[in-house]
Amino acid sequence: MKQEVSLIDRILQNRLLSHALFWLGVLLIAPIYSEPTGDKVLYSYVYRAIGIPTKMLATYFLVYFQIPRYLQKGKYIQFILSFLLSLYVFTVLYRINNVYIAEPLGGETIYQESILEIMSNYSITIGNYLIPTYFFSFVFLFVKMVKNRAEEKQQLDQLQKEKAISELNFLKSQIHPHFLFNTLNNLYALTLDKSDKAPEVVEKLSGMLDFMLYKGTQDKVSIQQEIDLIQNFIDLETLRYGNRLRLSFKKEVESEHAKISPLMLLSIVENAFKHGVSGAIGEAIIRINLEVKDQILYFNVFNTKPPTIQEDKMNYKGGIGSQNIRRQLELSYPDRHVWQIHEEEDTYEVQLSIEL
Repeated sequence: MKQEVSLIDRILQNRLLSHALFWLGVLLIAPIYSEPTGDKVLYSYVYRAIGIPTKMLATYFLVYFQIPRYLQKGKYIQFILSFLLSLYVFTVLYRINNVYIAEPLGGETIYQESILEIMSNYSITIGNYLIPTYFFSFVFLFVKMVKNRAEEKQQLDQLQKEKAISELNFLKSQIHPHFLFNTLNNLYALTLDKSDKAPEVVEKLSGMLDFMLYKGTQDKVSIQQEIDLIQNFIDLETLRYGNRLRLSFKKEVESEHAKISPLMLLSIVENAFKHGVSGAIGEAIIRINLEVKDQILYFNVFNTKPPTIQEDKMNYKGGIGSQNIRRQLELSYPDRHVWQIHEEEDTYEVQLSIEL
């Protein structure tokens, strides 16, 4: 099926070939209008073949000159006058071909009218030859309109896709400076205390930077890579907060090779630390549950909140936090995710499910 579609696309993109196939089809359906006998079938092909050049002239003059030159520019009077004049010219030409070429070849000539008689006998020339001359012109016009509409939709879809990719990359880039800023603060605090854990922090930070620079820009990464990134972040934050933090991270993944858009899950976890631990006076609680089952990811992040409202100088919660994540979900998983927030006075919980 995929090869058939690509073949049709190649034919439609080749204007000369698609036009040739259209007029060949017009010729091949000629026997439909004739009696099912050998002579009539043969004559119907001859009759149609002789008439095709006139049909083509009428079609291309209408589609590629009269419509774009007059109708599409709102010059309706000029279009009507031009169409009526060309209608007369092409029906006369069609009838001349029939009387002087097609009918003699088919042996059906009873009385051969003069060209002057054909031109002056409007009722017969236009009445009998209007539909044969212009029927396939309007079929051609309809096919062209459908094709143009499909191409416009394809171009629009491509533009929207490119715009979504650009916007998604921009949203991802917003995460990096904030994420790096927090991690460097952690390292700075450890170096001030001359902690032996500083080298471990540098190693984990190096791994995360490698992820953000090379994997975070990819369209998809494996679930395991995202889990490793979250675990590195948790380890760094645990070093920073120590006994002030009670944290659990449970993972249950059927397939570690399942793919996900990078950094979204990390942003949710980072948000929990930002608003659940950094301002806490006593013990803070964060519970993270990640499950992948039947190609659906379930991600739940629960955190306690400090009793006092923190000043959000970096506009994380309203700017590059929840709104950012929601927008990434809309771009990466349209109509394939469920995002819920349950917020109480002292707790905050995010529940997310994604059809991978």
